[in-house]
Amino acid sequence: MDRRDFVRLGVAAGAMAGAVAQASAAAMPKGVALDNLLDAGVREQGAAMAAGKLSSQQLVRRYLARIAAVDKAGPRLNSVIELNPDALTIAAELDRERAAGKLRGPLHGIPVLLKDNIATGDKMSTSAGSLALDGVRATRDAFVAERLRAAGAVIIGKTNLSEWANMRSTHSVSGWSGRGGQTKNPHALDRNTSGSSSGSGAAIAASLATLAVGTETDGSIVSPSSSCGIVGLKPTLGLVSRSGIIPIAHSQDTAGPMTRSVADAALMLAAMTGIDNDDAVTKESQGKIADYAAALRLDGLRGKRIGVARNFFGGSTAVDEVVEKELAVLKAQGAILVDVKLPNTDKYNETEVEVLLSEFKPDLAAYLAGYAPHAPVRNMADVIAFNDRNASREMPFFGQEHLIAAQEKEGLEGKAYREALANNRRYSREEGIDKILREEKLDALVAPTGGLAWLTDYINGDHYGMSFSSPAAVAGYPHITVPAGFARGLPVGISFVGGAYSEATLIGMAYAYEQASKRRRAPAFPGSVNIKA
Repeated sequence: MDRRDFVRLGVAAGAMAGAVAQASAAAMPKGVALDNLLDAGVREQGAAMAAGKLSSQQLVRRYLARIAAVDKAGPRLNSVIELNPDALTIAAELDRERAAGKLRGPLHGIPVLLKDNIATGDKMSTSAGSLALDGVRATRDAFVAERLRAAGAVIIGKTNLSEWANMRSTHSVSGWSGRGGQTKNPHALDRNTSGSSSGSGAAIAASLATLAVGTETDGSIVSPSSSCGIVGLKPTLGLVSRSGIIPIAHSQDTAGPMTRSVADAALMLAAMTGIDNDDAVTKESQGKIADYAAALRLDGLRGKRIGVARNFFGGSTAVDEVVEKELAVLKAQGAILVDVKLPNTDKYNETEVEVLLSEFKPDLAAYLAGYAPHAPVRNMADVIAFNDRNASREMPFFGQEHLIAAQEKEGLEGKAYREALANNRRYSREEGIDKILREEKLDALVAPTGGLAWLTDYINGDHYGMSFSSPAAVAGYPHITVPAGFARGLPVGISFVGGAYSEATLIGMAYAYEQASKRRRAPAFPGSVNIKA
């Protein structure tokens, strides 16, 4: 499907959504605030359904109408790459279950968007944004998709992403894919969403669904969440299964929630976890999965020792000023703040790239063989050749240097890879995060998530500033970012990072902070940034 086909799909989707929106508005009970409802969370929407004031079908219709109005028209965020043609049918069945007294949990009937590198065994493609996989349907659901369906979530579509999860070029433009085009930041349309979960970040900020799933290798959940002004939670490696997710690298890849509130992230994480026989690392989470809903406590910061990672300040004066003020909120909620320097963060910069490139080729081939054996590409070499043949559509702005470098690597048997992996684990874990937590008797670390959203630039590529994503990403440890306010009219995120399987503790801290600060603000879709905002 080329870009013109995608435009036609958007027009058709808009016509369908417009029709169902009229029916939905007519059927919606009086007294329900439709605009607020779409911005509401799982508990509020669930309560409306429990009270008989709302159905899953009505909610899905409203989100489809908003996608048509905001994503395909109006500001044209371009965050949703494909709609699920069976979404209303699924919602209707869940409504019947509710009427019969069968409830699957808090996500029953709740609409969710999945990043388009998460396999769904339905009528939608799973493409990682690449035209090489356009129209290719996965043979079955990813474990994450399967778990969300079992929990009663309605998968209403897939979100656009930085193609191949931003592991294609050294000069890439985040939020762009050959299949989906460019996703825009709803807080300033000329600004970038960051990536690679670009569409998920923009869609949730713009209230195009209740929930979204992103994936992260290094920064791909927390960075777009911060740039778009939402909550993003990257779990411990092994808490959420990797099976059925188009990979970069198994030693760092994970899926996680992207939501408008910490409560929604906690409820969603609970539905996503579980032991998967197809992903051995999930067996390490046995006995370590917590009650994440119970962690949503207003006193979640009281008595907690938190290390302020000062070596992750300094990337932006404007961002630092915002976060410094928010540290006072943490103190007011009973946190004990200790200035620290996270050690050895300079010792895995180059070796991280070595690991990612070495794992990418074999991991991609394994995914294609297991979930898309009928695809026209079967390995990295095929993808590179496809891009070369279709350069005008696939490489109009940037190349495929990372794909070529990955193809040239020895893979998992190479000495350079094995040494790099050992190095990364040593300096990010036992001589990194674990060391500082132990020596300073800390419950977590805090720092700015990253810099402000940059102008989308097809000439020079992305303009990343300082980021707090790598330590937790390389270690495979949890990281949650929460809206901390605005600088120069753009969202700022504050991050909480902890040791392995400390999600419940981090959720408690993040929730207590969020409820005390309430810094999230819905976007107004300006064409450019209002620096006075």
